[in-house]
Amino acid sequence: MAHITDVRIGNASVFSNIAALRDTLAARYAQYRVYRTTLAELQSLSKRDLADLGMHPTAIRSIAHKAAYDA
Repeated sequence: MAHITDVRIGNASVFSNIAALRDTLAARYAQYRVYRTTLAELQSLSKRDLADLGMHPTAIRSIAHKAAYDA
């Protein structure tokens, strides 16, 4: 009885996959840091300062999210 095993590995090696994952995680963390920094800065403003900028306090999270993830 004959038994044949065929294992095919794509062009990407394990190390390149790990490097790509690392790069993706680094980019996501950088976006998260932009979100947190923007959120903290906007939360430190008074309601009057926000009104002068044309923002409402309830929109702070949305604005920070757009600044970090839609750019």
